[in-house]
Amino acid sequence: MDFKEVVKNRYSCKKYDGKQVDKKIIEEILEAGRLAPTAKNLQEAHVYVLQSAEKLALIDQATPCRYGAPTVLLVAFDKDAAFPYPGGKRTSGIEDATIVATHLCLAAANAGVDNCWLNNFDPDKLHDLLGLPENEEVLMLLDLGYAAPGFEPLPNHFRRKSLAETVDWL
Repeated sequence: MDFKEVVKNRYSCKKYDGKQVDKKIIEEILEAGRLAPTAKNLQEAHVYVLQSAEKLALIDQATPCRYGAPTVLLVAFDKDAAFPYPGGKRTSGIEDATIVATHLCLAAANAGVDNCWLNNFDPDKLHDLLGLPENEEVLMLLDLGYAAPGFEPLPNHFRRKSLAETVDWL
């Protein structure tokens, strides 16, 4: 699919049919995340693939937003391995993991896999529920699956502010 069409048509799926995404397709999506750029090429992001009933139940404890997706990708990053910005106020961890997550999201859409970026959860609670390494911080969850029959993007999906409202040329 043309990249412009991918970014134009990708939407947040809020109801899945429960059909599992083929492992080969998931691996292609994961490969797109692996290729994402990171500061100093540190590659400190880590992706977890959650599919078992046990792990999905833990996701459901942390958020009401799985919407029946059969696969959830969790994107985290190693806080100790991120590039420290000059001045010491922040590191590249959040932005690097966000770039990885965006690659995953768009690669899924390109592969015909519906998805939803989730941030309605307590990252620390989810971290503890899943028993993730102490040095990792949870950034986001990405539901993966196929939309339930008849489900379409929410009405507000195609409303966008104009460039004049969101961009200034300095």
